[in-house]
Amino acid sequence: MTRRGVPTVIGLVLFVIAIAVVFVFLFPLLWTAITSVKPPTETFQSTFIPYVQFQPTLEHWANELGRAREIVKGFKNSILISLGATVLAGALGSLAAYGLARFRFRRWRNSDMALWFLSQRFLPPIVMVIPIFVMMQRLNLVDSPLALIIANTTFTMPFVVLIMRDAFQDIPVEIEESALVDGCSRFRAFWSIALPLAAPALAAACIIVFAFTWNEFLFALVLTNRDATPMTITIAGSFEQRGVQFWKLAVRILLVMALPAILVAMVQRYIVRGLTFGAVK
Repeated sequence: MTRRGVPTVIGLVLFVIAIAVVFVFLFPLLWTAITSVKPPTETFQSTFIPYVQFQPTLEHWANELGRAREIVKGFKNSILISLGATVLAGALGSLAAYGLARFRFRRWRNSDMALWFLSQRFLPPIVMVIPIFVMMQRLNLVDSPLALIIANTTFTMPFVVLIMRDAFQDIPVEIEESALVDGCSRFRAFWSIALPLAAPALAAACIIVFAFTWNEFLFALVLTNRDATPMTITIAGSFEQRGVQFWKLAVRILLVMALPAILVAMVQRYIVRGLTFGAVK
């Protein structure tokens, strides 16, 4: 083999490896989509080509959408909880991040406080389930969306704090100092100058918070039982006396994935800008 042909062979091998990796990651989605239109009798058979190996059916979709009350309740609770946690974590996290970026504290160093926020992500949620349940029970918030909003805000706000702190640090402080000299208050400088300039980072942080809250299961399982159950609990309800109803599970998973996928597609450019904010000086 000539030296000229080596890069071509290496590129071909890398391309095959990339295709294999993509297939491994996309196979669960492919299996879910196929199972959602498979007849129940063929669910456990290795048939993947519609109209050739099996006859597709929309019966499962019709059955699930026909149970609109349960699905609508799950979606309503998921949207309410996710948006509530996103707004609360975005507001509190941005204020905390701005304080860490613009002020120097004496009793606790800024780096120590940032490390404390980061430690909240290292803390396993299972450790806090019982204390949070007891707290919500004392406040009479069990089986309410507010309980899940508070719990998810606690565990997702560190993303906002760390992302927004770096974003605020990359904004020249002279811009805000000029506004302060002109009589602008510190909060007005934050609200009207720093926050709009860091909007891409805030959008990226909020999308991350929304995604984590949308997929959260543990707190939803412990803190809800009927009225405030989100879609993650509705999906878990696919288990019946006859076992897991995989066709029902597949339809519910695709329904749950649809909203975050559409949302990410709409704000993708803001996510990329926000996560790379300040990477290039």
